[in-house]
Amino acid sequence: MRIVFAGTPDFASIALSAIVQAGYDVVTVVAQPDRPAGRGMKHTACAVKRTALTWRLPVWQPESLRDAAAQQYLRELVPDVMVVAAYGQILPQAVLDIPTLGCLNIHASLLPRWRGAAPIHRAIEAGDLRTGITIMRMNAGLDTGDIGLVGEIAIQATDTTGSLHDRLAQLGGELIVSALAQWQRGELVFHPQPEAGVSYAAKVGREDARLDVHEDAITLARRVRAFNPAPGAWLLWQGQPVKIWSAHAVSNAGETGQPGQVLRADAQGIVIACATDALCITELQAAGGKRLTAAQWLAGHPVPVAVTETHF
Repeated sequence: MRIVFAGTPDFASIALSAIVQAGYDVVTVVAQPDRPAGRGMKHTACAVKRTALTWRLPVWQPESLRDAAAQQYLRELVPDVMVVAAYGQILPQAVLDIPTLGCLNIHASLLPRWRGAAPIHRAIEAGDLRTGITIMRMNAGLDTGDIGLVGEIAIQATDTTGSLHDRLAQLGGELIVSALAQWQRGELVFHPQPEAGVSYAAKVGREDARLDVHEDAITLARRVRAFNPAPGAWLLWQGQPVKIWSAHAVSNAGETGQPGQVLRADAQGIVIACATDALCITELQAAGGKRLTAAQWLAGHPVPVAVTETHF
């Protein structure tokens, strides 16, 4: 099969490597244009472009696949199938119609749960116990296409979006290779998504990651894991944002305080009262500073305990 691959981040680059290593003919890799990144804001290639160049594959970086010239270029490639993984654009029907066998998408959830941009973040934030990869035949809707293959994994109590992303990326690479082999043999069967259980994983912004101490501690602890490593959960401390890298819920039995009040602060963590129970912060980072353990933080930021004025 002649395969066109479209993707952008590390999640997609794992799948691209798996397809190449399986011996498939990737005729072109479609990636987002180089964007400014880092403190110097230098134009930087995305992960998929870097991986494609490592495999010496042709790379094409159109600004959009909606214009006629881009679509004509795709037609001239005469692809049998287009594999899409976190490309970052919704493909128009004109593009979906170009490959002879259609377009396959690698989506990081158990569809129809968590359609949309941030399925890994939202699954952890919601407290889901399981997630996985869905190989879907794309249509013009938002992750509404027919399902071909599904692989499930458990979400561990310690998983962050970073750790779960890495496991799902590996699973995605394995499943897309299996799906291509089955499709080539005419064995891959697609079925419509269930109508029940639809949910949407909205793109995560900085305000989504702000911790509201008027919520319960379990919810906040999940949010810390969901937004690690990016955009990073945060609180205000003395008027300045502090990124929370690691935290867990603890009982505040015998200790009372207003939400946000520091109940305890020692090498084991900074414990702050929440609407229900308390949040024990074990790793945190001031703006422009280094990532610190609670003990390191307290060495340079003394925290008076159990006084009304001491709040996060």
